[in-house]
Amino acid sequence: MIPKWLFQKLNSYLPSCSSPLSSPLKTQILQIPSSRTSNFALNHVDISFLLSLCGREGNFRLGSSLHASIIKRFVFLDGNVPNNFRNVIVVWNSLLSMYSRCGELREATKVFDHMPVKDTISWNSRISGLLNNGDFEMGFRVFKLLYESGIYQFDQATLTTVLTACDKPDFCCVSKMIHSLVFLYGYEREITVGNALITSYFRCECCSLARRVFAEMSEKNVVTWTAVVSGLAEGQFYEDSLKLFGKMQGGPVAPNSLTYLSSLTACSGLQAIRDGRQIHGLVLKLGVDFDLCIESSLMDMYSKCGSLEDAWKIFESAEEVDGVSMTVILVGLAQNGFEEESIQIFVKMVKNGVVIDPNMISVILGVFGCDTSLALGKQIHSLIIKRSFGSNYFVNNGLINMYSKCGDLGDSIKIFSRMPRRNSVSWNSMIAAFARHGNGSRALQLYEEMRLESVQPTDVTFLSLLHACAHVGLVEKGIEFLESMAKDYGISPRMEHYACVVDMMGRAGLLNEAKEFIEGLPEKPGVLVWQALLGACSIHGNSEMGKYAANQLFLHSPESPAPYILLANIYSSEGRWTERARTIKKMKDMGVTKETGISWIEIEKEIHSFVVEDRMHPHAKIIYGVLRELFKLMTDEGYVPDKRFILYYSDNGKEWPIVCVNSLL
Repeated sequence: MIPKWLFQKLNSYLPSCSSPLSSPLKTQILQIPSSRTSNFALNHVDISFLLSLCGREGNFRLGSSLHASIIKRFVFLDGNVPNNFRNVIVVWNSLLSMYSRCGELREATKVFDHMPVKDTISWNSRISGLLNNGDFEMGFRVFKLLYESGIYQFDQATLTTVLTACDKPDFCCVSKMIHSLVFLYGYEREITVGNALITSYFRCECCSLARRVFAEMSEKNVVTWTAVVSGLAEGQFYEDSLKLFGKMQGGPVAPNSLTYLSSLTACSGLQAIRDGRQIHGLVLKLGVDFDLCIESSLMDMYSKCGSLEDAWKIFESAEEVDGVSMTVILVGLAQNGFEEESIQIFVKMVKNGVVIDPNMISVILGVFGCDTSLALGKQIHSLIIKRSFGSNYFVNNGLINMYSKCGDLGDSIKIFSRMPRRNSVSWNSMIAAFARHGNGSRALQLYEEMRLESVQPTDVTFLSLLHACAHVGLVEKGIEFLESMAKDYGISPRMEHYACVVDMMGRAGLLNEAKEFIEGLPEKPGVLVWQALLGACSIHGNSEMGKYAANQLFLHSPESPAPYILLANIYSSEGRWTERARTIKKMKDMGVTKETGISWIEIEKEIHSFVVEDRMHPHAKIIYGVLRELFKLMTDEGYVPDKRFILYYSDNGKEWPIVCVNSLL
């Protein structure tokens, strides 16, 4: 007997016997026997509908209960009943689909194996269930059995199902194989198959093949165009994506909301705010600007283009906001230098009872740096524990970075050691934490542990390793890591990696070797490389090479104060005050200004910030008094000020060296 509570629960979803859902099959009505009089009369279509609901909602308990009731009334599954054959297959297929969608592959296998007869839909459900649940080997094997059976014929749904699963570069060969079957069996004119091929090729990073399929399609719909616009944007072919979007606008197929989303992604990648504003105008004209996804994409586009004011206007004017839009605005604030404001808004969200999700937590943890309150970071950690986000990769990785940047390496180690599962970002974060705190040997040891765990290193891993080698003076080891990137892992070094190597050589005093390394680079050296060389020259007081590096920086980044300040410090260390004054004058004549340096300390959950000669602090008199006493103790112990780190202040246009704290008092 089908339990009464089952139908009470789903009664509102039951189709009537006269509904269009049941009428096409002309099935007979079957009474469900009961000890009491039953008000329910179900046919095969109703049973199938209920099973599909259970599958869609992932309600395994309800679906298995319904299966048990069907078994008791075996007529639903008995293919020998006259005029009942087609209806029986519908119920069997619905059972198979329900178990597959609930992730119960073992039960789905039992149903498939016990089916008295199968059709193409049965095979499609089986293949789809396996592939959607990540069992690719078995899914492809079942597809092969279908192909080789000689009894059943696959259809376009089978092809699109397999292609949908081919979403990684490793599956490119499978996509090509399916492509050949498309031509072999005459499905090349089917739009759905063509669309699936395009999407699969883009996701497999076979962009040229995806474009070729698009060009050869005789008929295209909005899904076709959107698949290509989206695929190009996701593959970082932003210009091509926008060009195709423009071509689509001039054609017979009108873009939909997904097309606009993809074009906005392309604008974000290019930081093309002019094109972004035009697309914004189009969505306003069409009235789809109130779509939450569109609003979030617009905010993201404006934020990445540096127009935070426009992003904030959209956020404020939104009739409804969700977790995505709130995460986007937090990211936008952080990316545009408003880290403190990002934290303040997050705190307000928590106080106002806004539902906080792991993505928001991850974003806000990324904002933390050495000038951020560790106490606030610990409060967010307690919030993570209360909300049970502790098993989330991104949250744990953010905690590792937050604690290490705020100076608490011990808690970073605790978070890492307690993680039940770690991904490459987890290992990278911990290696970077050790490198950041100058513990290079532990960073290198952790890298070896990472390799033993069969975790593939990324380009970020090698950045941290090179940074660690620089701090412990392991130049040869660092060079080994650089060579290993391309040789062992197929990772092309970026300019940041080359800058790390120059910094590593420079710290070790190998300035000539660093210069030779730069001259032998396979690409034109960037700003980071020249800054690293100039910084090394500043450490070792090499004015000749420092001037060479500074001149390169002047060409690459004339608005940056770094080359002027570092070169001036080199001249100061050599006592060449005239050259130093000339360098500072040139900086002023070029209109380049140096951002004021700030020092800070956290005491009792409050951040205290200071600049040079800062007397604004309410306890400035006491602070300078303590500094004076400390300086006396230092000089009594034989301390001699290092000229390389002498500070200067300006008095009516004239610069004076600050050689002791007494001159500030």
